[in-house]
Amino acid sequence: MQRPKEIAILLGMQQGYTKHGCPYCLWDSRDHRMHFVRKVWPERRWIVSTENVINIPLVKPEKVLPPPLHIKLGLMRNFVRALDKAGEPFKAIEEMFPKLSKGKVEAGVFDGPQIRKVFESEHFEFLLTEVESAAWTAFKNVVVGFLGNNRVTNYKDLVDTLMRTFKAMGSRMSLKMHLLDSHLDHFPPNCGKYSDEQGERFHQQLKRHERRYQGRWNPAMMADYCWGLKHE
Repeated sequence: MQRPKEIAILLGMQQGYTKHGCPYCLWDSRDHRMHFVRKVWPERRWIVSTENVINIPLVKPEKVLPPPLHIKLGLMRNFVRALDKAGEPFKAIEEMFPKLSKGKVEAGVFDGPQIRKVFESEHFEFLLTEVESAAWTAFKNVVVGFLGNNRVTNYKDLVDTLMRTFKAMGSRMSLKMHLLDSHLDHFPPNCGKYSDEQGERFHQQLKRHERRYQGRWNPAMMADYCWGLKHE
């Protein structure tokens, strides 16, 4: 289970805010009018130089599993970014994490332990409006009932409720939300059984090569990384 950035490298996809960034279909990230409305998009064909595919995939696309941890982080980011920055809930989060910069809080950049701390705060939930509270409850239900160790039987209903409440809150559809909305069949039966440790290790190892190539993610950088693994 890799981050979307690493998934793009393994599948030979273009980096950045691309039009077709989904590894499974031709979801149009820029067609905001159809987000939260259309669930089924055309199947990806994996033809180089088309649909944001720039290289031959290094792994079979069906072998790539969505990363539950980073989807959880992405949902938290979307929720916080949709909050009123002058409202009490947003101020409560700032007070909860005084060491985080205002920019990070506004961008919704949190890690797993920080999200759990917000989950456990009854004061934060008390400050939410009715619409925000519905979205927050839906978020927590998806984390516990789908992205964790125990998948509940009505997990599809939980995801549908999440999408409906996030839309009502004014959240924008992201790639991570799209994976939940349209590709539940790609998730393993027990998300908690799969660790993101290998994905994190891969990410840390690539940082060294990314600095060397000054942020230019290309086949040469990936070849350099693979040669390093073989050399070790």
